[in-house]
Amino acid sequence: MTNDLAPPRTDRLTRTLRLIGWTAVAGLLIAPAIAMRFTDEVRWTTSDFVFAGVVLLGAGGIGELAVRASRDWSYRIGAGLAVLAFVLLLWINGAVGIIGSEDHPANLLYLAVILAAFVGAVASRFRADGLVLSMTSAALIQAVIGVLAVLRGWGEGSESWPRPVIVLSIGFCLIWLASAALFRRAASGRPAKRSIPTSG
Repeated sequence: MTNDLAPPRTDRLTRTLRLIGWTAVAGLLIAPAIAMRFTDEVRWTTSDFVFAGVVLLGAGGIGELAVRASRDWSYRIGAGLAVLAFVLLLWINGAVGIIGSEDHPANLLYLAVILAAFVGAVASRFRADGLVLSMTSAALIQAVIGVLAVLRGWGEGSESWPRPVIVLSIGFCLIWLASAALFRRAASGRPAKRSIPTSG
């Protein structure tokens, strides 16, 4: 005899993944504080913890919006990849920098990548078809910055230059494009998903 009151398997999976996600966010914030008590190799300042908190909590919030926006797993995984790219781009740029060191001014250009993805997502009200364009634009801007960095010699003289720029540019472009492909699948394979209401 089936239990009609039992939650659907997909809902249980969603709750489990959300729990894992928020636990991971908490763990990433707590781990440095614990490590600082046992080694001098980890030296986080208050601003480091604030930065990490804003990035990780922001990523978690975006993930929650994705879960509420659609039950389509192509949409949700696409959103997860976009959030992953967002977190990694900010984290790597803030920690060591993609172009040269973290202090190289050209690294500020990568904010345009995040703005393209975020502004496009908001403008499209988080609809899958609009997110395809947003993620593709982010990949294009990411590639253009990488090409300019190599051609103009930004960060030249740093260790292993220009390998980090090339490898990371390709890696991030692949993540953005994979996200776009999943959103395209969500947009074309099923009826239009409900958008996230915005004020005004």
